[in-house]
Amino acid sequence: MDSAIEQFLSHLSGDKGYSENTVSAYRNDLTQFMQFLQRSDVGRWPRLRQQDILAYGLHLREREYKQSTLARKLASVRSFSHFLKDAGVVTDDPAEGLDSPQVARRTPRTLSDKEVALLLELPGRTPTAKGLRDRAILELLYATGMRVSEVTSLDLDDADSVSGSIICGRSTPAQRAIPLNPHAMEALRAYLDFGREELVTAAGQTALFVNHRGERLSRQGLWLVIKHYVKELGLGDNVTPHTLRHSAAAHRLSLGANITEVQHLLGHANPSSTQIYLRIARASRKEAAEPRYATA
Repeated sequence: MDSAIEQFLSHLSGDKGYSENTVSAYRNDLTQFMQFLQRSDVGRWPRLRQQDILAYGLHLREREYKQSTLARKLASVRSFSHFLKDAGVVTDDPAEGLDSPQVARRTPRTLSDKEVALLLELPGRTPTAKGLRDRAILELLYATGMRVSEVTSLDLDDADSVSGSIICGRSTPAQRAIPLNPHAMEALRAYLDFGREELVTAAGQTALFVNHRGERLSRQGLWLVIKHYVKELGLGDNVTPHTLRHSAAAHRLSLGANITEVQHLLGHANPSSTQIYLRIARASRKEAAEPRYATA
């Protein structure tokens, strides 16, 4: 049963271009589903029936999962079930006709323009290699809306100082070139010219962003960078790297960017994923604050 899950995850990563975090969430959900089935004596996918999925949903409800978690886990199962049908593993799709649990979609947390400006300026108060790196990371996150995994995967060759752009998701279906605003480009150049060389310890290191040991900065390491500055500004525990992604999208739309442009910026496969930022943008237009960045 594991092999079918791995094939499905490879399909999501390679063909669909899903992020590492999303694929990891699918893996956890489907592993849990498989373990439930094995305890129920369903040891092979061809034996999967709709009543098994319904029983699993009831099992999750009995464990008192949040509605949003329940909806996500069952959505993972439905997607996998569709894949099994397309791959010929099952004759009939056992998830066909099943309704999705209704979940009220929460509006993502975004920062105000003033909060963004304070956050981006904070690392510049410490003129060290780490400060230069951190400023470049924050400017890049806000200018591009990239995911954490996309930022930590960047190599030196992905940054083009001549065109003022960066290649995100190289060699994946979600690959895209993103133009950088002057603030992000200046911060990136300062890091490359005066900061990165101080941090790199081994010749041949290709990572754009490195940690204090000169190794590629990890996703956890980047989260800690954000957490440090967020705490220093007192912005609250619910501000994450993804908050800058949300803010980048909402602020661009509030400045008049086309939703298709923002969809490309974020690398969303489905435009409906970008629609939620329109509501934030409309509310933002009513505010009197002058935005820091103009649309690229």
